[in-house]
Amino acid sequence: MFELEEIFPDAEAGSVRLPRRQEGSPQGLGVTLIADYTLRARAWLPSAAIVDLLGEFGVTSGAARTTISRLARRGVLEGRRDGRHSAYRLTGPAADNLSNGGRDIATFGAGEEPWDGWWTLVAFSIPQEESTQRRAIREHLRWRGYAPLYDGVWVSPHQLTAGEQAELARVAFGAMSVFRSQHVELATGATRNPIDAWDIAGIVKQYTTFIRRWSRLLPRITAGAVSGSAAVRARTEVMDSYRRFPVLDPLLPIEFLPPGWPRARAREVFVAVYDGLAEPAQEHVRALVARAADGPHPQIRAHTVAEMAAGVGDDKRAALQSTKR
Repeated sequence: MFELEEIFPDAEAGSVRLPRRQEGSPQGLGVTLIADYTLRARAWLPSAAIVDLLGEFGVTSGAARTTISRLARRGVLEGRRDGRHSAYRLTGPAADNLSNGGRDIATFGAGEEPWDGWWTLVAFSIPQEESTQRRAIREHLRWRGYAPLYDGVWVSPHQLTAGEQAELARVAFGAMSVFRSQHVELATGATRNPIDAWDIAGIVKQYTTFIRRWSRLLPRITAGAVSGSAAVRARTEVMDSYRRFPVLDPLLPIEFLPPGWPRARAREVFVAVYDGLAEPAQEHVRALVARAADGPHPQIRAHTVAEMAAGVGDDKRAALQSTKR
């Protein structure tokens, strides 16, 4: 299997650079925490509350304040001051990017779509000495669900959209060709099926580990025994774990996969944990904000998987647009 940081590079969206979802990264953690409870209304969070939230994950106050500053420099957060107090919220472009990403995560595995039998192949040739460019295009392809069939030939079971074609053209540093084709089996053991580009056994192991770990928590969630900072931590960790699956398993054609492919079960467990902890996690975050801002903040709200699938924040933007008419 590949390194997770290889498939989760910094994501650029206009003037915004969202940090990679690298395990242990305070910036990635900060984005997840802020988005999970403010994305719908782009609510302001006192900097002290952000520091407290990160502190519950073992991030020191100094490192937390550095994280806030770096996210602001990246264009992810914007700030305001009220006397000695400061507050931050997601910028508009960052909120849009996160809403789109959340939709992809929330809809992943929701239903099986028929496969048309065609593969997209991206073949490229970049000199060995251009290692930075080679890494950039590999990260780009991996992030979008491609896998290396051979060193310079990457494959996906999905057709390129117009937007993806434009993105691919932007990162095409060397010679590149893109094909839509069907695989032809040869009467030899040397032939390689495109599905072999993925480590199927490794993906099953990732799914199985996820399901086993989080299923154990479900009885306690049902009993209301997970609350406070524990609810926030579990909800954040299950999101950071589950968000890897759309890249590890880019809806690979079910006809090539072993019986009982665990994609649907993993989604069921994710929804049960993420939604089941929404209310206690929300109340804990509101309590931290109220303590830092001396008052309630009803705009702090934990969205559900269904709300993510519909597009978190879309209703807010629609309301703002209607007031301008």
